[in-house]
Amino acid sequence: MGDAAHLLVNGNSLIYVAVFGVICILLQVLLKYKRYVAVLKWLSLALLSYIATLFVIHVDWSNFSRGLLLPTLKADPNYWSMIVAIFGTTISPYLFFWQASQEAEDLKEKPRQEALVKHPQEAKRANERITLDTFIGMAASNIVALAIITTTAATLHKAGVTNIENSVDAAKAIEPLAGSFAKIIFATGIIGTGLLAVPVLAGSAAYAVGEAARWKVGLSREPSEAKAFYATVGLATIVGMLLNFTPIPPMKALFWSAVINGVVAVPVMVLLMLIATNHKVMKQFVIRGGLKVFGWASCLAMFAAVIGMAVTALF
Repeated sequence: MGDAAHLLVNGNSLIYVAVFGVICILLQVLLKYKRYVAVLKWLSLALLSYIATLFVIHVDWSNFSRGLLLPTLKADPNYWSMIVAIFGTTISPYLFFWQASQEAEDLKEKPRQEALVKHPQEAKRANERITLDTFIGMAASNIVALAIITTTAATLHKAGVTNIENSVDAAKAIEPLAGSFAKIIFATGIIGTGLLAVPVLAGSAAYAVGEAARWKVGLSREPSEAKAFYATVGLATIVGMLLNFTPIPPMKALFWSAVINGVVAVPVMVLLMLIATNHKVMKQFVIRGGLKVFGWASCLAMFAAVIGMAVTALF
């Protein structure tokens, strides 16, 4: 009957999911922007639970190092689909909207701070801050992702458990392999990640739709002056909540959404690079040197992974 029936039969699951959705909506609608940002920052600490899990399970670090530094390429569509999914979760299109929108939000919250186009002399300091913030954020997210991959490889995959349909199954399956303590830590990470991810994903969707429709957007605005924006936030959250009660296994939905993100990210990244290297658009802020090289290299890597997935799936 799938996850929907399982959750509905399982006591108060409907109530728990509804409460979770309401909390996510309230976080974005009622909290002031500064406090909301602080909540997200504190929630990000929950991601450390995945790293902590590594210290209570047995990991073959020699195999880990070998696989990390010398990956093996396979002519297997499942292999390439996983590569695209990993890329899709690392460089997701929604991240572009979220980070750019939050920079604009910060500008609104600091009246004395002017846009860089008006005060280009501030560009160097602003770019240094944004660069440092991006490097730290991406490094932390990739370390957490690597911890999750390593944990599942050292426990579930090693035991032959390769078909996990939802996060509850993952937490339960890890207990006999790594102990109840590891299960609790892993489950804590799942809950914290959900509270962190749902508002960000819903907010990113609202920013993208609102800016395309030329609505008043922004979490720093009062709900009364950005009704369509906040309505989209609520709708996106509710849709995500209702997906729990469909026959679609959550893990498969997450996987294929990541694959779609990886495919969609290719043209989005190419467009961003074309804009970022265009002097007419960016003026003195056009990217150069290493940033330009690595930007196009990332586009090429993403494109190669998508082509690899398509070719192996067809042949």
